[in-house]
Amino acid sequence: MTKRLPYILREKTRHGKTVWYFRVQNGPRTRLPGEYGSEEFMAAYRAALAGEKPADKNKPNPKSLRWLVQQYRQSSSYTSLSPATRKQRDNIFKQVVETSGEAPFAAITRKHIVDGRERRAKTPSQAGHFIATMRGMFVWAVDVSLLTADPTTGVKPPKKPKTSGFVAWVDEDVEQYYAKWPLGTHERVWIDVLLYTGLRRGDAVTIGMQHVRDGIATIRTAKTGTEVSIPILPPLQRTLEAGPTGDMHFVVGKNGKPLVKESFGNMFRDACNAAGVKKSAHGIRKIAATRAAEAGATVAELEAMFGWSGGRMASLYTRTADRRRLALRGWSKN
Repeated sequence: MTKRLPYILREKTRHGKTVWYFRVQNGPRTRLPGEYGSEEFMAAYRAALAGEKPADKNKPNPKSLRWLVQQYRQSSSYTSLSPATRKQRDNIFKQVVETSGEAPFAAITRKHIVDGRERRAKTPSQAGHFIATMRGMFVWAVDVSLLTADPTTGVKPPKKPKTSGFVAWVDEDVEQYYAKWPLGTHERVWIDVLLYTGLRRGDAVTIGMQHVRDGIATIRTAKTGTEVSIPILPPLQRTLEAGPTGDMHFVVGKNGKPLVKESFGNMFRDACNAAGVKKSAHGIRKIAATRAAEAGATVAELEAMFGWSGGRMASLYTRTADRRRLALRGWSKN
């Protein structure tokens, strides 16, 4: 454009950037976005001429998927989820909003959900989390009358390949690790906190002396929100006394500061590799449950110990332990 548009003011910021404003006589100034003459600039200019207020970029369109996500995340249906679940779902919402945030949520169909699942099909767990996340939001939207139908209805997560999960530790692994990392090392504290509490990584980096009363640690697990009570057994007590530990956390890094679960998992794996044990923190929980089941712990006891519910996980360990005992008993009769 060679001729300046009416009511346009030009200014330069202290950083040397040219900015444009719309102003009629002594009225209020309205900042116009984009380069002078661009489509974005002209749309804002025409809106200012018509007396319309500029759109608030931080306020999503109330018909958009971005707006629906925002409303859902403020609801009790969402805030009542565990911190770990909310973190997981927030990551999925971030991806969804970046790709489809401006789409009208009322136009989302079952096919859109299926397509989202298929794009994640190479990682079945991610596909499953995607469906659970979207279903949680759309079920809430129907419940509060923002929608009349849930587009996730009938959409099933992909079947996960049959595996035994993370490889469980065995007693020989523990002894090999101990040989490399004796009492008085950070690495010894790490394994014994995992082994003698049965906690997941996220809870293992949280627990400390503030959770212990009369020799019993009580902590609410991050994943399920279940409160578990854990006696500080003599082997763990000896390890904690030898240290090193932190003021408020048993598990700390080399600098004495607390760790997040991801960093702890990586550091523990490095310690395992150094000891020649090619396993991870996840398998420690399995050996703890296996030991308890083989010692005769019931389904109810295992659920109380490890914060499980529904009987499925606990029954897996008790059935395995029972089969082993029955097999040994049967062979002894030969």
